[in-house]
Amino acid sequence: MLTSSASLNVFYFFWVLASPTNTLVLPIVHEGQACVVKDDNISERIYTIREGDHLVLKCLVKGHPRPQVRWTKTAGSASDKFQETSIYNETLRIEGIQRVQGGRYYCKADNGVGVAAIKSIRVDVQYLDKPVLTVHQTISDVRGRFYQEKTVFLRCTVNSNPPARFIWKRGTIPIEQSKDQGVDIYEPLYTQGETEVLKLKNLRLKDFANYTCQVSVRNVCEIPDSSVTFLLTIGTTPPALRLSVNESLVVDPGKDVTLSCEVTAGLPKPTVTWSRYLNPLPRNSLVRDGTLELRSVTPADSGFYNCTAVNNVGNPAKRNVNLLVRSMGNLTFQITPDSNKDSESIQMGRDLKLSCHVDAEPQDKVNYTWYQNAVLIYNSDSLIVLHSDPDMAPGTSSLEIVDMKFRDQATYSCVASFPGSTVPELRVDINITQNSVTPPILTVPEGGQEVSVREGGTTDLVCLVDGKPRPPVLWSRADKDLTMPTGEWAVETRDGRLRLTNVTRDLMGAYRCQTAPYNGLNVKPRQAQVQLNVQYAPVLDPVFQDVRSPNYQFVTLRCIIQKSNPPHMASIQWTRNGEPLTSLTPNPQENPQLKFKLDPSNNGTYKCRVNNGVGSSTCTFNISSRPYNAEFYFDTPNPIRNLKGNNFSYNLQWTQREPVATDRIIGYWVNVRNMNLFSKQIDKEPVKGGLMSYILTDLKIPLSYEIRLAPITTYSTGDYVSRTIKYSEPYNYPRPSDHVCGFEDKHICGFSQDRGDNFDWTRQNHLTQNPKRSSNTGPEMDRSGTKEGCYMYIEASSPRVPGDTARLLSPLYNVNAARGPNGSGRLPYCISFFYHMKGKQTGTLDVWLRVKSIASVDTKVWSLIGNQGPDWNQAHIIVNPSGPFQVVFQAIRGSGYEGDIAIDDVSVTKGKCKQENSVSNTGMYVTILL
Repeated sequence: MLTSSASLNVFYFFWVLASPTNTLVLPIVHEGQACVVKDDNISERIYTIREGDHLVLKCLVKGHPRPQVRWTKTAGSASDKFQETSIYNETLRIEGIQRVQGGRYYCKADNGVGVAAIKSIRVDVQYLDKPVLTVHQTISDVRGRFYQEKTVFLRCTVNSNPPARFIWKRGTIPIEQSKDQGVDIYEPLYTQGETEVLKLKNLRLKDFANYTCQVSVRNVCEIPDSSVTFLLTIGTTPPALRLSVNESLVVDPGKDVTLSCEVTAGLPKPTVTWSRYLNPLPRNSLVRDGTLELRSVTPADSGFYNCTAVNNVGNPAKRNVNLLVRSMGNLTFQITPDSNKDSESIQMGRDLKLSCHVDAEPQDKVNYTWYQNAVLIYNSDSLIVLHSDPDMAPGTSSLEIVDMKFRDQATYSCVASFPGSTVPELRVDINITQNSVTPPILTVPEGGQEVSVREGGTTDLVCLVDGKPRPPVLWSRADKDLTMPTGEWAVETRDGRLRLTNVTRDLMGAYRCQTAPYNGLNVKPRQAQVQLNVQYAPVLDPVFQDVRSPNYQFVTLRCIIQKSNPPHMASIQWTRNGEPLTSLTPNPQENPQLKFKLDPSNNGTYKCRVNNGVGSSTCTFNISSRPYNAEFYFDTPNPIRNLKGNNFSYNLQWTQREPVATDRIIGYWVNVRNMNLFSKQIDKEPVKGGLMSYILTDLKIPLSYEIRLAPITTYSTGDYVSRTIKYSEPYNYPRPSDHVCGFEDKHICGFSQDRGDNFDWTRQNHLTQNPKRSSNTGPEMDRSGTKEGCYMYIEASSPRVPGDTARLLSPLYNVNAARGPNGSGRLPYCISFFYHMKGKQTGTLDVWLRVKSIASVDTKVWSLIGNQGPDWNQAHIIVNPSGPFQVVFQAIRGSGYEGDIAIDDVSVTKGKCKQENSVSNTGMYVTILL
């Protein structure tokens, strides 16, 4: 199936941007599936596209040196940046564009010469959603049913761009307000064109019918109309729900939970959905007929679950369940001496409080029980149990010992249990005597106040703790804005030893250790600090620098020490080409520098190695009086054709980078390499940004040549840069048989694989086929039917996935004549090839015409999709390129492995195709100059 001309429109917009020394020509080519491109009332270019289509913005840039191209976008839902690309990858593609991606897109081109070039295009994404129709009754009219002599509102809402037009129908007949006094159609003021209301005043019998709301954007971007229908009856009622569980549900971890919402009213029949507040439903959940099933719940599954019933009548019915999955942490305790006496030790005749706490969910479902020497404690004058201690964290239970006596010295036990749960109880024992409880002592070992470690190493920070019971030690950064290496604000250690591994310099600083108030005496915490010193090699600037200078001028090399720990430098050593410069004795405490007069004998690589006793770093300088390389101008690849025989000439163009950085450039060496070597010096003195040219003559068709170019100064010659040129042009029709490419040689007639696709075309014949290949796809032999004959094909089997693309590029064909015979338009060319597309899962074969100008412009000229049977078929395409061109064969993998695609016997010839089924691309694109 050939593409229609309507689907192949390509829009060209040429904007010219100027910089002081180089003119940057910035055409932005709009390809893809644009609906229309127009100017609005402020002369802004607007590119309109349908949601889901493919947007292609190509920023073609002319300038030298090659500009870098970057795309940015604003004026959408957010500012999106696209990666920086070079001139060879200047196309921005958005597959399946969405409405939030509309906005203004900027193309910025910068080559370091003058001011960067910037232009923009506004992308307007068109869409039309399916409308939503809801039915409402005025509050004063609500009686549970929609019955006669009551007012009903049908509200139709839709999201669209541009704003939609509404059409109301009763049955199949449009409703006209002027012809029916019982209806009123209006748009609420606050909806901004997204809503229209049909008001049915004092319902009549004929008002009980099917109502259709049809919305239209008037076929903008070929978007069809959309509609929704609602049946209004005397029994129409809003939804109602009943929940199978309480609004708060507590379950043990690992249990299965079933939550059911039963619909008790509603016509039409409501749709029931489940959701979770702020989070998606758990992965192990299953929703079926209004029932939500959760398997093997965990504490992470806790939260508010919402059941909603909707039938578009009145307001949705909602029910909420607060699901709490039990969780618990460690049981901790605290010993608080008499706080009224500001005591830190146990003393007879004073009060003492024991507290115990467990982090649990839900906290109020935990029961605490206290024991003295394994005997249950009941409240008395001397022992008071507080199940909720207001002086402690919520969910803490305390035992107060009043006016402590010798008989109160005992082992006290706190037991935390979870009634109605299978979770086992937790227990902690606290031995209370004057000898078993002593205040904590925290010390830093001698020499441990400052710890030094090399970057990347391992070290321990130590704070020794003593006391009965011995409390944990909490480590944190002394700078409260910094977290610990684990990402936490504090780290607990039982023995007071904090181990740090793979230490980096950002961990350097003071660390605080302090006793934790739990699992010990609840007294003022003991604190200490340890300083961590991270040693690292010097950080130098520059790491590498290319320095060019004229001969017999002084050059100064500076190696800047930006950071270093320790800051004292142990040694500094300069070398040239690996040999030490012993005559230099720089001061180790200063930024080293080297000053000398450059001459032809001391060009080379200079290094400054700086060592601070921890490690070494190096500044490297490449010092040369040789000129910078010339840069070829990326001009149009079309050579100049001579009329005598098969000779042609070529206009070689280039610029010189930083021409005054070294000795004066007096000319260039030009080498032309093929079977023999031609070398010639040309006298040209460059200026910055200036374009130089030289015409190469007497080149032979169809030979290819390597052109090498190097600048020359009085003392030296720069490096050579090279490019390859070849004049290739299609033969006149009818073509000679040897110009048909059957892919018989490994060079595949100069065709090449596109590096920007997903995979490559493969060359094979019947003898090299995989014997285990699928028998339901691909050709058995080449187009001629011989086992030795080759062809190109794509293999659709794994690892290929649907949508993967392979592109095969033809050689570059030069266009010599701008017009056809008798001045009739552009010169036509015929593309002819055989294709094989067998297999029920065959994808797409496209043919693109890539025309070379400032940069390449691609136009699709032929396309075919799906299974075409077991035979080879031939296609002929007429194209009218405006300049040098390539033919691109693009194969897109289909839905499965039975989808191989092959091509064979490709030819490109001058003149129109002689076959009757040829296809012309005349009129397939429109050119607009801005």
